[in-house]
Amino acid sequence: MSADNNVLAHLRRLASEKPDNIAIYAPTKKKRLGQFIYTHHTYQNLNDECNHLAKGLVAEGINHSTKVVLMVTPSFTFFALVFALFKVGAIPILIDPGMGLKNLKQCLKEAAPDAFIGSFKAHLARVILGWERGNFKHVITIGGKSLFCRQTLDDIKKKGDISRQDDFPERPASDTAAIIFTSGSTGPPKGAVFTHRNFSAMIDALKNTYNLKNDEIDLCTFPLFGLIAPALDMVSVIPVMDFTQPAKVNPDHIFSTIERFKITNLFGSPALIKRITKAGLRKKVKLKSLRRVISAGAPVPVKTLREFSQLLKEETQVFTPYGATEALPVTSAGSHEIIKAALKANNEGKGVFIGRPVEGIELFIIKITDDPIDSWASSLILENGEIGEVVVSGPQVTERYLNRDDANRLNKIRNLKTNQVYHRMGDLAYQDNEGQIWFCGRKSQRIITETKIFYTIPIETIFNNHPAVYRSALVGLPFGKTQKPAIIIETEKPLGKKQQKQLQNELLELALNHKISKEIKTILFYKRFPVDIRHNAKINREKLGKWAAGKVL
Repeated sequence: MSADNNVLAHLRRLASEKPDNIAIYAPTKKKRLGQFIYTHHTYQNLNDECNHLAKGLVAEGINHSTKVVLMVTPSFTFFALVFALFKVGAIPILIDPGMGLKNLKQCLKEAAPDAFIGSFKAHLARVILGWERGNFKHVITIGGKSLFCRQTLDDIKKKGDISRQDDFPERPASDTAAIIFTSGSTGPPKGAVFTHRNFSAMIDALKNTYNLKNDEIDLCTFPLFGLIAPALDMVSVIPVMDFTQPAKVNPDHIFSTIERFKITNLFGSPALIKRITKAGLRKKVKLKSLRRVISAGAPVPVKTLREFSQLLKEETQVFTPYGATEALPVTSAGSHEIIKAALKANNEGKGVFIGRPVEGIELFIIKITDDPIDSWASSLILENGEIGEVVVSGPQVTERYLNRDDANRLNKIRNLKTNQVYHRMGDLAYQDNEGQIWFCGRKSQRIITETKIFYTIPIETIFNNHPAVYRSALVGLPFGKTQKPAIIIETEKPLGKKQQKQLQNELLELALNHKISKEIKTILFYKRFPVDIRHNAKINREKLGKWAAGKVL
């Protein structure tokens, strides 16, 4: 890989080859005839703004290896800032603002950043909550000056106006490009260290796996995917929505934006897909321009795939790449194949089909252990059909966490002969004889009883097949030194006590019909499951388990 083969190289190429092509459509706060007004920015605009900001940042003292917290909402400014930081060799730190105040403070402490660039709200929180007080060498707001932030992005641009620096050193592919924190939905947030090689490999994998063309128009409902859209030679349309709450998106905004811009690619969380599906079916919407939909963050219920497919052309599929912040994509499958596989597998509790490993990824299923694994050995690998932990290696897989030796030791395995790093996904699955991967849930959420181990996803898919069930969660109740399994149900619509009792009896009978679930005797109801902030899709089974224990014991 050449030194210039990084994310920034794609923007530079497009600005040279297609300077007048539109890179980004961004909404303003104004409306005309009931629709938001959008401004457009070409690749030349984006590249020029990137260069302008880069000059100003260097003049400010932000340059190679400067760690910069970036808390800016998806916008043209966000895109330009990230590319400018790449250009000067600074390291953007991307933290989901919705992960909770305690986690945010811990992430900032671990990252030890040198600079903070954010919106008015971000700086207000920084001051009130005392985030790394006094430790930032550079504090910049993208809004107007305030009592707690005197340096603005306009000030940085003015420094760029008088800067004589025209050239920036090429950044090696091995350089750290960014630090992206995990959501913290299944454990403490950790800062995954991305190199430019990781980003480039992710771009190549997405492009090849989904056959992305150079005339694509992407609806950016997930900021990190939107960030690499220009590198994928895609026009990025930023929708009007709260990006921290995709489950509350206004479906009409999504439908009108897809129609208006003839969107070809939609990347959305399962919660967003679920929400627009319900509205789309009710309004008999047809999303004719979409060539594909990509949904990640958690398994998309088969019921949702079936229903959402009714809004699409027959040949258009919903793809569900499996992966994590540290490694994406790992496997992928399309809705045609998933629905077909689910007809038998889900009824028998065989887990969720998540496809096959994408090109360039090595995937193994290894023995389950909660302990660190000091070195890679082929003896760790299980036979086909055996449930174990998913371990992956490949160019898009990050090799370490920032300042977290404990997490590195627990989640990374090094091949002492080749120095290759394998990432432990923390997920359980098995591989069948055809090379297909079947997801069985998080390792930390398995239930260990006196006689057997229960895996969340195979059990839950049995209950999720009942038409009255929206989703279910397997949790463990304390039982001596072990646990006993219980199922918590979130229904499609509110039920009265008599209806709940009837459904409970039906579900207990359903459980008896399957070998893996017949020992489940406790079924509880919860109005709305707690889920992760980033995708509004991963169920917080730990929180539900504590609630259930308080109800039953």
